[in-house]
Amino acid sequence: MTDTRHPTPRDARLLLILAGILLIAANLRAPITGLPPLLPILQPALDLDTTLAGLLTTLPLLAFAFISPLAPRLARRTGLEAVLFAALVLIAGGIALRSLGPQWSLFAGTAAIGIGIALGNVLLPSLIKRDFPTRIPSMTGAYALTMGVAAALASATMTPLATRFGLGWDGALATMIVLPLAALAVWWTRLSGRHNPAAMTTAGTRAAPVWTSALAWQVTLFMGLNSFVYYVIVGWLPTILLAHGHSATGAGSLHGLMQLASAVPGLLLGPLIQRSRNQKAIAVAVSLLIVLALGGLLAHPSLATLWVVCFGFGAGAGVTLSLMFMGLRTRSPEQAAALSGMAQCIGYLLAASGPPLIGWMHDAAGSWDVPLAGCLALALVMAVFGLLSGRDRQIHDTRPV
Repeated sequence: MTDTRHPTPRDARLLLILAGILLIAANLRAPITGLPPLLPILQPALDLDTTLAGLLTTLPLLAFAFISPLAPRLARRTGLEAVLFAALVLIAGGIALRSLGPQWSLFAGTAAIGIGIALGNVLLPSLIKRDFPTRIPSMTGAYALTMGVAAALASATMTPLATRFGLGWDGALATMIVLPLAALAVWWTRLSGRHNPAAMTTAGTRAAPVWTSALAWQVTLFMGLNSFVYYVIVGWLPTILLAHGHSATGAGSLHGLMQLASAVPGLLLGPLIQRSRNQKAIAVAVSLLIVLALGGLLAHPSLATLWVVCFGFGAGAGVTLSLMFMGLRTRSPEQAAALSGMAQCIGYLLAASGPPLIGWMHDAAGSWDVPLAGCLALALVMAVFGLLSGRDRQIHDTRPV
């Protein structure tokens, strides 16, 4: 018998929330990953040296580190929808400001984008937990995939928009405002309702011991080193590829391919983790995949497509695994929130130092060989912390440092 059930108001509300979640996810990486492919055009136009250009990648990461702890408090006071709407306004305003042309607006707009994305990064999982409590894995996979695809499209299209379509670097960056505007159109309808903020916990006195836990530091450093290497490559891959003879359009396309590859593990790791007694082998494997990719870029840059896919998959798996460790290695929601806050704060501080440091190393060495070798060494260290983090233990089971 055919099911003639008509959609209920609740169904319509959930579909609207789903659309809103996916549209927010599309804004959480693309405004950052769309900039690096334009650096070869942007640097001479604004007279930016390599170190200063690296700060454009660093500013959002600093915002992630320092703004993230404030997001739950803001959501408790004003509601999840209101803060997420404000985050989208910040992203849209930052994109507009970044595209004005002067050097000061480029940096100010990038900072505003980073603040907006930091709020979305923290609160989107809380929204999923509140409105889709029985579908957390599938919803998380969907928004991770959306985030990766949007980031890939931004990376691949910026250079053609700037050159082939004659928009220039500023006009190409301005086109990304369609992402937050589309999300704002959906979230505006949500503000008319009255929704309690999601139940969230923060690192209070009970959760403070994570900072003295050896396991917590192992998880934090696994995530931090992965983030350091990932954002170095996000920031400098197009420039590295140009130095090895690739065209600007080709470098942008490979940058987009890397972003797309980084989204795939979000859909694959969940079932694999559920069947594994521990995650040691997986953590080491994804770290060594990054080592392989960086070594390949050093030794055989002509096979850049292969190395870019390997790097994107490995680094994306590292991020996904790090987020899983927040729940697997803790005994309570309070402890998980404390570990997440610790790992993201320290992790993004490490990541923020990467692009300018690597840019300085390039300027000092005169090539990308030394910076890439340094990142390769850090990926090997990451494998060690992955081995330690992947053990079937929880923070309460380990001794303090």
